[in-house]
Amino acid sequence: MWIDKLKLAHIFDVAEGRATPVVAIENMRHRVLGTPLGEVPDGHEVAYFGLGCFWGAEKVFWNVPGVTTTVVGYQGGVTPNPTYREVCTGRTNHAEVVKVVFDPAKVGYADLVRVFFEHHDPTQGMRQGNDRGTQYRSAVFAATPQQLATAQRVRDMLQPELTAAGFGPITTEINDAGEFYPAEDYHQQYLDANPGGYDCHVRTGVACPLPPAGAQRP
Repeated sequence: MWIDKLKLAHIFDVAEGRATPVVAIENMRHRVLGTPLGEVPDGHEVAYFGLGCFWGAEKVFWNVPGVTTTVVGYQGGVTPNPTYREVCTGRTNHAEVVKVVFDPAKVGYADLVRVFFEHHDPTQGMRQGNDRGTQYRSAVFAATPQQLATAQRVRDMLQPELTAAGFGPITTEINDAGEFYPAEDYHQQYLDANPGGYDCHVRTGVACPLPPAGAQRP
């Protein structure tokens, strides 16, 4: 059954959003990598990760060899084409997310999941450090069933390591990827445009184990 999300917003007091994107990324290029933001080249795949404020999270992934481009945006909520201000109210339920386009011949999906888990604290619930709210939650939004299974497998292998180090249960949301909405242009590659900008990531310092080699790539 098709549901009109704009009508739903009136019922449950969520932000209504809009029918058109807040930014057109089709003609934009990555400030660091020089690649088009709106394209996925043949043979490449897409992954989505939320690990707190997306400014620093995007920088983490654009530095991974094999990553072709990165885009920051909003995912996992109900509001279509939200603005940053709307997401920050908590009335959209979106997480701040990095869309990662990568060449699986150069970097496996499980390796990206490892980078994800090692660059934040996945046990903090709806926050990272002093950043609090639904948009800062730890999340993996899987583009394929294989990605979903791999992310779950890596999470389950990491939990005993975190427990041994004194951390609590992993609170990372691992779900199928819904619609990804690109964030406003000033958020894209923010830390390249603003080298001294805010970059908050609270790491555990715990190394993330990986599945056997045959299970690393979907």
